[in-house]
Amino acid sequence: MSEESTRLVLLLIGPGTLAIFSLAYLWAWSLERKRHYLLLFSAACLAFSLGVLVQIFAWPSNLGHNALLSNTFYTLSVLALSDGVLRRSAKSFGLFKALFLLLLSSCLIAYYFYVDRNLVMRVYIQNFGFGLILLISALRLSALAKARFIDRALFWTLLVFSLQFFPRTILFFDVSGTTNFEMFGQSLFWRTLQLSQAVLGSALALVILAAVITDVIEDLRRERDVDRLSGVFNRRGFDEHAERVMNTRAVSVAMVLCDLDHFKSINDRFGHSAGDEVLCLFGAILRRTARKSDIVGRVGGEEFAILLVDAERSDAKDFVTRLQRAIADTQFPLGAAREPVSASFGIAVSAKNEDLSSLFKRADSALYQAKNTGRNKAVFSD
Repeated sequence: MSEESTRLVLLLIGPGTLAIFSLAYLWAWSLERKRHYLLLFSAACLAFSLGVLVQIFAWPSNLGHNALLSNTFYTLSVLALSDGVLRRSAKSFGLFKALFLLLLSSCLIAYYFYVDRNLVMRVYIQNFGFGLILLISALRLSALAKARFIDRALFWTLLVFSLQFFPRTILFFDVSGTTNFEMFGQSLFWRTLQLSQAVLGSALALVILAAVITDVIEDLRRERDVDRLSGVFNRRGFDEHAERVMNTRAVSVAMVLCDLDHFKSINDRFGHSAGDEVLCLFGAILRRTARKSDIVGRVGGEEFAILLVDAERSDAKDFVTRLQRAIADTQFPLGAAREPVSASFGIAVSAKNEDLSSLFKRADSALYQAKNTGRNKAVFSD
């Protein structure tokens, strides 16, 4: 293989790798179509690959057209990448902002080619501009630095990828020695750029792909552990999360079991669809009333459990009082009469070294007592 062929093969490694990632993201989107940001990642990899190919093969051969076309692909790639990582975190880059930056970039490249031909300015505009766009996007995701491991990895990889544009341009771009397109293609800066994009670009693409896979796994686990009707944990999810708290706790916890009174009568009189609506509304009440640290689950047909973290007897009593008030203030869909819905509660505050099973049993005994002594009340376990 000739030296020229070897050089060409090496130059094609970067865009070829990103093209593979583009297909991988597209395939992932075909499996998870609700994750539209996967299309942005696919487009980012493809656009960057096309930008490199345009410059490597000098198509179009007109240098001005080549500069504009490659800049368009590069800018679209950076904008798609930024919007993709932001949308994964329920944020957005903004369509009009992206269009403005694309137009501004094109105008500046055109000006410094056709009006005031200056390769140095074009290089600095592209590299500093792309670095700044990615850096701003990374900073908008700074909360990820304290999130899950994969989110922290994504944040820091994106931050490093954005920052490398600045020192690479300053250190390796020879302003005096690179004055035309032919010399630019042979320059240390161009080779360093291709290497950094191949290594860091591939690393970022891999981390993003790992983050997507993690998101899918988390969603599957959430679907497995969450009761779709009430929106709280099912029995499996509640036990798993409550057990984790009990095993690592350094503070007191309280178990609150609640059972909707005469729920069978509601189903018999108003139909199962009305009963389902009652469960749905009651689940929403529980989610609003509980704190973020508390664990809420539906552990039976109309029976719910709430593990109050860092809670004493008075905290559990206050919680049940707020919950009873919220239930009384809610209009449940039980016909024109709007008959009230009530609940019975059994409460147990953890003893030292008590496990989840024992705590649950004590709360269940208290609930049984509440149901057998008139219902619509709260009873504490001794």
